[in-house]
Amino acid sequence: MAHRNPLTQQELQLSGESASARENEARAAATPGTRRPGGRTARTRAAVRDAVLTGLTEHGYPGLTVEYVAEHSGVHKTTLYRRWGDVEGLVADALDLAGEDSWVPPDTGSLEGDLRALAREVVGSFTDPAVASSVSAMIAAAFQSERAATALRAYYTERFTRCEAIVERAVGRGELPAGAAVTATADDADRTDGADGADSATHVMGVMGAIDAGALVRSVSAPLFFRLFITREPVDDALADQAAAAALAAVHAGAFTTGRAGAAPASGTAT
Repeated sequence: MAHRNPLTQQELQLSGESASARENEARAAATPGTRRPGGRTARTRAAVRDAVLTGLTEHGYPGLTVEYVAEHSGVHKTTLYRRWGDVEGLVADALDLAGEDSWVPPDTGSLEGDLRALAREVVGSFTDPAVASSVSAMIAAAFQSERAATALRAYYTERFTRCEAIVERAVGRGELPAGAAVTATADDADRTDGADGADSATHVMGVMGAIDAGALVRSVSAPLFFRLFITREPVDDALADQAAAAALAAVHAGAFTTGRAGAAPASGTAT
């Protein structure tokens, strides 16, 4: 009987991949809150995230402990301390994980419809008992932990980036000036200025300025968040529609146009 090689080429490859994965996990474990691959690790992260949200809802940030998360997630507290460091790390990673979802902004076929749907999503998130408590608890935690606040800003910044599609589609439909495309940059304008007979959309964008999609989306949600977290007033779809209408009027008035040719680039997104 011919002697069989201990490992086939495929098995060697898989063995190498497994070793590499173990090395990557070991490196990730050394840094609290570091993202790690899927599978069992993803399930562990999700279980920890759920326990963090439950704890924040039940006890608030001051009452949340690593021991509570260990008990409710089934993950040993030694593992929690090693991977997340402390309660701040747990809360920050829960927000980070929330930002890895597949959410996309509404696409209703019109800018007005998209803004209205976006505003109604905000209302729905804070009036649905199944999600309102945990979302509110996360936001409250950001007022008590700088690391949680940083994670919350990153979460919403990423959301605003996804919302650039709303402006891009509106430009494509002719609802906003062609020069308002969100992809415009000073470099684009400089490159096009040197082209023979340049009259491209990029050149027009540089001349007319770009719409700050993040500022537009903030203007939709700001009146609703003010009522929810400052004056503690109820919100509904009628208020959502009002907020969307105000944002629509503002964008058509040029309130969110951030720059023109020769102007210095904005240092950051308006808040």
